[in-house]
Amino acid sequence: MPIPAPLPAESTADAAGESVIDRLVAANRRYAADFHDPGMDARPVLKVAVVACMDARIDLHAALGLELGDCHTIRNAGGVVTDDTIRSLTISQRALGTRSVVLIHHTGCGLQSLTEDFRTELEREVGQRPTWAVEAFSDADQDVRQSMARVRTSPFLPHTDDVRGFVFDVHTGLLREITTE
Repeated sequence: MPIPAPLPAESTADAAGESVIDRLVAANRRYAADFHDPGMDARPVLKVAVVACMDARIDLHAALGLELGDCHTIRNAGGVVTDDTIRSLTISQRALGTRSVVLIHHTGCGLQSLTEDFRTELEREVGQRPTWAVEAFSDADQDVRQSMARVRTSPFLPHTDDVRGFVFDVHTGLLREITTE
C-alpha cells in the first residue's frame, strides 16, 4: 500500500482560515473556564490500564463506562503491545499501582491493510528507515493473543495474572473477548 500524500495546507483550515489546532486551543480555553481540579493524583481509582487502538471511532471511556480518574489509557496504532507500551504499563503498575490490563483491538483496523513494506516506502520517500516496526496484522484475534502474551511474559510487569483481551466491533459498539487458546 503506497504512503498517502500529505494533505495540502488548505485542508487543515476552515473557511475563516482557522486551523484545526486553533479550534482545539479555543475549545481548551472554554473547558478551562469551568475547570475545577478534581483533586486526584495519577493513581487510577480502578487500578486498571487499558491499551487500545488510537482509532477515532472508539470512545473508550463511554464504551467501558469509565469516568475521569478510573484508569490509565495507553493508545497507539492498532493497540498493539510494543516496547513503549510495556514502558507505560511498567510505570502504571510499578509506580502508580495498577493491577489489571485490558487490551482492545477493533474491527476494520487500518493496520490490517498495511505491511512492513510501509517502512521501506518511508525509507524511499524520506531517505531514512524508521527504527520502529509497523506491527501490522491480518487477524485481530491473533494479534490480541500476541499482545496478551507480550504483557504476560514481560519481566518488567509484576501483575500479569489479570490480563484480558477484546476486539471492539466498530459497527455495534460491543466487545468480544479473546481467549488465549
